[in-house]
Amino acid sequence: MASLLLVEDHTLFRAGVRALIERSGSGHLVVGEAAEGHTAARLAKELAPDVVMLDLSMPRLNGIEAARLITKENPHVRVIMLSMHSDPGYINAAFDAGASAYVLKDAAFSELEAAIRSVLAGNKYLSQGVRATTALNGRAHPGPSGPDLGKLSSRERQVLQLIGEANSSAEIATTLALSVRTVETYRQNMMNKLDLHSAAALTSFAIKHGVCSVETMDRK
Repeated sequence: MASLLLVEDHTLFRAGVRALIERSGSGHLVVGEAAEGHTAARLAKELAPDVVMLDLSMPRLNGIEAARLITKENPHVRVIMLSMHSDPGYINAAFDAGASAYVLKDAAFSELEAAIRSVLAGNKYLSQGVRATTALNGRAHPGPSGPDLGKLSSRERQVLQLIGEANSSAEIATTLALSVRTVETYRQNMMNKLDLHSAAALTSFAIKHGVCSVETMDRK
């Protein structure tokens, strides 16, 4: 039996996964839920779950950066990334960030159960839908974890996501508990590192590299 933290910004999907787990007879217990990465990182520290099931595409802090924070602060926690993306770049980024499993959202529930068993045993798990084209921890192509994005620090990537989601510097400062001046410094540093020359170019970069939640952008 394992304690689970379920992190997913779509309420109906989150409720569905929880219901399936509770009805499965596995004995696993969902000890907490979250809808975005910052809350997930806080709950992972407070609840100390065995496994965090983490949506890749979330507003404010995506699953990649959330996984990085969670596994750094809680080395014992195993992360299962849930995603609609079968692109090897996303898979590479998830494992690089500390995830132990990558499960496609359209997979059968039995795959999620298998992933939970696998990570609890200290192993990695890759969804069947991408095994044919992706080697575990392989480097198929740069994708969203490409060399340009690798130039940025974790905090810069957090700021980049919020920029890509059309947040103002003041909104970013509030979200990350920073000063507006610090946010502007991060923005300029990123432009320098990426050889970009306008805020619009920085936003385009975030979208192109899958850093931000397009759904959140659309709601702005």
